Amino acid sequence: MLDSLERTFGFRAFRPGQEATVSAVLSGRSVAAIFPTGSGKSLCYQLPAVLLPHLTLVVSPLLALMQDQLAFLAARGIPAASIDSTQSREQVQATMARAKSGELKILMISVERLKNERFRHFIGQVPISLLVVDEAHCISEWGHNFRPDYLKLPDYQKQFGIPQVLLLTATATPAVIADMREKFAIAAADVITTGFYRANLNLQVEPVSGTARTARLVEWLGARAGQPSIVYVTQQKTAEELAAQLCGHGIPASAYHAGMDYADRERVQRRFMAGTLNCIVATIAFGMGIDKSDIRNVVHFDLPKSIENYSQEIGRAGRDGQPSDCLVLANRDSLSVLENFVYGDTPEREGIQCVLQEIASAREGQWELMLSSLSERSNIRPLPLKTLLVQLQLRGIIVPRHSYFAEYRFKTLVDVQELLGHFDGERRAFVEAILTTSPRARTWSTLDFAALYERHGAERGRVVRALEYLQERGWIELESQQMTEVYGVLDAGFDLDALCEALYRYFKRQEGSEIARIGAMLALFASDECLSRRLARYFGDERAPEHCGHCSVCRGQVARLPEPPALPTLAGQALRTRCGAFLDKYQAARGVPPSADCVTRFLCGIGMPFFTRLRARTLPGFAALERYSYEQVYAWIEWQLPAGDEGAHPS
Repeated sequence: MLDSLERTFGFRAFRPGQEATVSAVLSGRSVAAIFPTGSGKSLCYQLPAVLLPHLTLVVSPLLALMQDQLAFLAARGIPAASIDSTQSREQVQATMARAKSGELKILMISVERLKNERFRHFIGQVPISLLVVDEAHCISEWGHNFRPDYLKLPDYQKQFGIPQVLLLTATATPAVIADMREKFAIAAADVITTGFYRANLNLQVEPVSGTARTARLVEWLGARAGQPSIVYVTQQKTAEELAAQLCGHGIPASAYHAGMDYADRERVQRRFMAGTLNCIVATIAFGMGIDKSDIRNVVHFDLPKSIENYSQEIGRAGRDGQPSDCLVLANRDSLSVLENFVYGDTPEREGIQCVLQEIASAREGQWELMLSSLSERSNIRPLPLKTLLVQLQLRGIIVPRHSYFAEYRFKTLVDVQELLGHFDGERRAFVEAILTTSPRARTWSTLDFAALYERHGAERGRVVRALEYLQERGWIELESQQMTEVYGVLDAGFDLDALCEALYRYFKRQEGSEIARIGAMLALFASDECLSRRLARYFGDERAPEHCGHCSVCRGQVARLPEPPALPTLAGQALRTRCGAFLDKYQAARGVPPSADCVTRFLCGIGMPFFTRLRARTLPGFAALERYSYEQVYAWIEWQLPAGDEGAHPS
């Protein structure tokens, strides 16, 4: 082990926790390694992978993380590869062949890849020594960043006969660790933590009213001119506005959020990493996989989503061990925005019922769906909809089979006769049939699979393979759209009402857990106990000093978070005056009145899938009550909706 550490990786000694983790894995045991951000978790699977006899399968949530780690492994001569959605069919097949032959030591995939029946069949034929789950807290419904597809991983471990697992994460509370242990049968002694206390991070919580935050941020960053800094905000529009304001005050800054073009995000990130840009104003879209050691300042302009998010985000500061400042500009002004993100992810009963009715009416034991279309029909956001589908899998109702693109279109890049001239006989006739049966609009032709099958008996799979071949040769440009997922229906005879209620209660429990997590974060920031100590204890670490000496509490500055400005009472106001156009448009579009939850989401400015079709953001009243709490608005709406309206009074 030590010989491989130096010979392969160039390290003469392990960092804290690494040796115990690697030793346990090489002894054949399953392990959970909980190390702070930037403390060398990756080596804990990379070194065993070199020494274990078979493949190490790594499940990672982010493509950028995979690419960085593959580059690291390639530089050390370790045969490793990934399979992801950016690759061609030939690239995927080549990687599979390397895995089957035993050439590969490490294969990296996203968890969604395991939903594909063909991939599961392939991986079931490959001997696997170790399953590695990166960002393993995603597996727990009681953790942050919960990823529903992670719930299936224990089943996959059994299905593929993988003898042991290694779970890696930087943020796991005792409850999440217990959940991880139970799901993968990990012994208590094989949970290895190195502690959450960071002696070089100066944690500061400063109470400041919402209107004074920008001026305080300008003053604070101005005193740290030129230092690499990340400013975290909740909403994309805040990132854009705040970056512009900082630039206006002579602090060069760029926004970074998921709403930007990929190329623009990459450009901003490259400049920050290279040091030509020293301040980024970002949503949580920025951070995972960022390996910059000299970030001196992390500021939370808005409250973070949870203590786990706070810990992960400040963990990006001071990885070089040098003193770094982490500031929270704290108040309760944006509390309703944070809570509204949570409430928006809880499906209405009607939405769950819509999905269950579709499954119950599926024919021949097969159910096909396009996630975006189902999301709109059920009015359930994509992430909770994925959670719902996984819950139905765990209950034995459905099982994923495969997926395919519903629509293909192409444009020819060479003369048609020249293209056909590359073929003869039956193959020429087949290609000609593809070209002649595909309706053309100006430059793009759209595949008509039904016509091809009816007139020429052409199977869909062969047609797609032919198009991909033509594209590889540079004769056509090919585009695919509308991913369709295919599920097998294992139990169509379920009790619809009982299952709907059980699933709704599941989501309500999740909602309660998330709201409680926000409350725990506020309690941390307003605490009169050492912030470093309290943060460490939240994650079950009792080793932090009682008084760190470098947090705002230890400096005698206990935060008393200012209350948000008082809002006018809603009592006596008429609902129709606030959103009459929305009520009428919803009723006309769906044939039933909106529920109290639905109207609350409209007035609180919470985006929902069906709102896009209604163009709800353009209607009077959208987000008019976004500063009020969800419960306040819901209670005010509930008593105003007619008692007889179906779905108007969800409990």
